[in-house]
Amino acid sequence: MTEPTPLPDFEAALAELERIVTQMENGQQTLEDSLSAFQRGMELSRLCEAGLKDAEQRVERLVADNGAYRVEPFKPSEHRE
Repeated sequence: MTEPTPLPDFEAALAELERIVTQMENGQQTLEDSLSAFQRGMELSRLCEAGLKDAEQRVERLVADNGAYRVEPFKPSEHRE
């Protein structure tokens, strides 16, 4: 029985996903290799999606509210330069 491939961090997952897409677009893989690559690509895609969702939830800021602090969602339009 083979062990599952370890899941990389977001940047590594995205880079691997880009390599898989390039290889598949090349069209030189066997059907079995293409299916394996597609399966790995789906794993990486889910990992990237989860990483982005987690990052979105963590991007918060503290806001003064009458001497107390509360957490509000980050609003990108407020921080444009």
